[in-house]
Amino acid sequence: MQGYDWKRIAEEHASAVWQTAYRLLRNQADAADCFQETFLAAFELSQRQPVHNIRGLLLRLATTRSIDQLRRRMRETRREADDDNGHHVASARPGPDAEAENVELAARLRAAIGQLPSQEAKVFCLRHFSDLSYREIAKELQITTSAAGVLLHRAKARLRGILEPVEAEETRLPYEA
Repeated sequence: MQGYDWKRIAEEHASAVWQTAYRLLRNQADAADCFQETFLAAFELSQRQPVHNIRGLLLRLATTRSIDQLRRRMRETRREADDDNGHHVASARPGPDAEAENVELAARLRAAIGQLPSQEAKVFCLRHFSDLSYREIAKELQITTSAAGVLLHRAKARLRGILEPVEAEETRLPYEA
């Protein structure tokens, strides 16, 4: 069994793991849970097999756990919407300002990422949230660099398909409805 200095590992990589989880989840409590789960899973994995790229492993685990949390949120939101029985009250307030729109867009993106197939979501998050290169993604996910590119392309296409209908609906004029 290989020995790892987990105190040093945590000190070196805590910030990157936290940023990865928080960028996706935008919730302190969920990010904290993901953070802990990530290090625990990495520790358990290191007890079973040697880890050659601890940073890559930690970022992949944080991304995977964050995506899982986003999917749980989506299921809960759907259940709550089903329980609501359609009792919605339209707001009389004017539209949100730019910051609120950005927050909403980020939330929609996170929800859309939760709808992607697992590998596509991982590649998208590792590329755009963890800023890994195609080669680093390929190495981390044990796929070819070409496969990483294809998965990223598919993820972006699916995200466009998920997000564009919502944007088209929002920009439709009242008489077009």
